[in-house]
Amino acid sequence: MGTLGTPYRRGVRMATDLTAPAPVRPDVAPIQRRTLRLLFATQIIGGVGVTIGIAVGALLAARIAGTAAAGLAQSCGVVGGALLAVPVTRIMTGHGRRPGLVVAYLVGAAGGVLVVLAAATGWVPLLFLGMLLFGGGSAANLQARYTAVDLAEPARRGRQLSLIVWATTIGAVAAPNFAALADHTTGGWGLPPLAGPFAFSAAAFVLAAGVLLVLLRPDPLLTARRLAAADAPAGSVAAPAATARGAGMRAAWSAVRGRPAARLGIAAVAVGHLVMVAVMSMTPVRLGESHSDADVLRVVGIVLSLHIAGMYALAPLVGWLTDRLGRRPVILGGVGLLLAACAVAGTAGHHTPRLSVGLLLLGLGWSGTMVAGSTLLSESVPTGIRPSVQGLSDLTMGLAGAGAAALSGFVMRMAGYPVLALLAAVAAVPLVALALRPVPTGAPDEEG
Repeated sequence: MGTLGTPYRRGVRMATDLTAPAPVRPDVAPIQRRTLRLLFATQIIGGVGVTIGIAVGALLAARIAGTAAAGLAQSCGVVGGALLAVPVTRIMTGHGRRPGLVVAYLVGAAGGVLVVLAAATGWVPLLFLGMLLFGGGSAANLQARYTAVDLAEPARRGRQLSLIVWATTIGAVAAPNFAALADHTTGGWGLPPLAGPFAFSAAAFVLAAGVLLVLLRPDPLLTARRLAAADAPAGSVAAPAATARGAGMRAAWSAVRGRPAARLGIAAVAVGHLVMVAVMSMTPVRLGESHSDADVLRVVGIVLSLHIAGMYALAPLVGWLTDRLGRRPVILGGVGLLLAACAVAGTAGHHTPRLSVGLLLLGLGWSGTMVAGSTLLSESVPTGIRPSVQGLSDLTMGLAGAGAAALSGFVMRMAGYPVLALLAAVAAVPLVALALRPVPTGAPDEEG
């Protein structure tokens, strides 16, 4: 990849953007290893907190506000995570990863407490506010994957980002098993049914925030900025630390708009998430059309477990392929899997095994676009603007998923599941064109 501080020649097409530093120094490697271990542990803790709440959130909302409001309460959590990405990344831009992650987890903890109070009082507006703030836990978990690549070597960025994504699997699998225990334990404290899991979520978020506050030192983003400033040639303005504090969403959009690789990265993450949510959210309804009430929950559990395994379990392999083959090929592979998933699921009829294969492919396609897209986006912008761009990506992804979830129910009711799968596949086609578009020589996302 070249020698630190030596400019790359124009006219050479680069697979990645090299405005980020390439920290191969021996003094940086221990910091990166320590950061990865810490992020892995807190990702498990935070994943438990998020998933426990998700597991019972709809049930609690239905009990307090009625069945019609259950989906709205869950959407509040998704939208809250997307919107909170903006202030969280602004904190990171000005002060580093550590305070941003800590604030996100603490906001999620405050949301969990408000949900518990809503369950105790039956006050519906408090429930919605609590679910909105509860999204802070999701925002922190998403931002953790970007923290993993601040000091990563260019040849290992995909693997190290995917390792943190994979850690979510442990929390997601373990959390539902804690929900009943949490509810039983807090029942003896006088809390109403289904409130206990949110109390445990709040405790998990506080624990993750405390661990990061104490141990995430030195801050990986601030360290990366110091390396970039030290390696920049005299008089260079590459990634100046002085501009970091003023970098907001407008500056992030300008950075993405002027960099083809950054546009592809943000589009891959958003479109992959949109397609996944659109098809996945209506699959339980599709299964309910062909299974009895006694069997549907068991079948839904099996099918969605395969889907989640596709999303997270093979993330390290996806990361390895991202580093080995390149970001664009893995994004294209992810889109191909998404299209195959829509074809298989949309034509499965009421054949549950075939529908299960479709959901497994859907999870694998999401993993490809998420890991490769996030890696490409992170390395395509200077360190000074990187957190804001990553926040813009998570905001776009969250809103795309929320919109897909809302529209999928309407499409399912009006036209059916096969049409929903077809429309989801159509939504992924423009991403293929964007990924195949050649990068012009000397494009803004290549270092001169």
